Amino acid sequence: MKKRIKLIVSYDGTNYCGWQLQNNGVTIEEVLNRELSRLLKEPVAVIGASRTDSGVHALGNVAVFDTENPMAADKICLALNQGLPEDIRIQSSEQVEGNWHPRKANCIKTYEYRILNRRIALPTQRLYSYFCYFPLDVEKMRLAASFLVGEHDFKSFCTARSHVKDTVRTLYRLTIEKSGDLLIFRFCGSGFLYNMVRIMVGTLMKVGMGVYPPEYVAEILAARDRRKAGQTAPAKGLTLVGMEYEQELPQWHFCDNSDWRYHILQSHIKTGETAFFFIGRCKEEDWHRLVLRNIHHSFQNGASKVVLADLEKGRFHEGDEYGYYRIKAITPEEEEKAMGLLSQEEKEEVLKIFPSPKMRPGFTVSWYLAVDMGKGTL
Repeated sequence: MKKRIKLIVSYDGTNYCGWQLQNNGVTIEEVLNRELSRLLKEPVAVIGASRTDSGVHALGNVAVFDTENPMAADKICLALNQGLPEDIRIQSSEQVEGNWHPRKANCIKTYEYRILNRRIALPTQRLYSYFCYFPLDVEKMRLAASFLVGEHDFKSFCTARSHVKDTVRTLYRLTIEKSGDLLIFRFCGSGFLYNMVRIMVGTLMKVGMGVYPPEYVAEILAARDRRKAGQTAPAKGLTLVGMEYEQELPQWHFCDNSDWRYHILQSHIKTGETAFFFIGRCKEEDWHRLVLRNIHHSFQNGASKVVLADLEKGRFHEGDEYGYYRIKAITPEEEEKAMGLLSQEEKEEVLKIFPSPKMRPGFTVSWYLAVDMGKGTL
């Protein structure tokens, strides 16, 4: 019987061309596929959670693979480590649900970037940190880092040649610690764009050197232009520390930045397959991507419909399409059923979110539903 195995993978990336299979050099994925196939005596292809770049290290990358071999899941890591090179080690192995995917499950990724900031380099630090002899002002970098925390369009901090469609990500925490001559930048986020962490580090270094004032980082973020940000810091200073997968959806998901503000009630996705999405404010140029991104995320989390309301301008219309999803006016019966899911406390929270008639005379909020066109729900 086929089963899916989850691996926690650590590696020194110095001698590898990143995670993903390539023609120009040896990769972590290539080595894992080869050694797993040899161990289990069947073709194996792993799926990695984070496709780290050439030279990037990891303490807790995640990968899965399918196998029909009867070997106990928790013993695979021990057996596999016997054949792996010393710079790759599997920290644990366990069986997971057959449809569990490491890149589709909600998680918080944590990266660390290390800078050795002293007059003369130390040979023992050369593989795992970036050496900078110019004194860096930690307090100024911390102030600059505060502008990056939250949900934003990080296009300025993404390699220009990247073909990703949506450059919005959420950075939950960004801390900078000083331990002797070592500076440790720690990034915790929902996901990261290509070279995003390394470009943020390069930009913060410019602040630390006095080239940029801390407030300029907010201007770089708003510009959505890679040319405005600093250099891409070298790969060797970067380590993927770990990935924390979400066990339960938070009741509310909320975002408020200079470009948009919204609330999503998620507590009824699992039981009622319904999410509630209320947009309080959004710039016109961000509207379509904001709606599509959050509807899609709700469906990924298990919703079969999303109750919608634009509290600012009433921009939803019957028949509008956002990717695979279509907007339809909600019927009185559908509205009653949706509202019936809400607890009294949740209804009170919703009322607080909605605009006051005194503040917005003549504006009536209309409710809509977003449904998946591919599931025959229309």
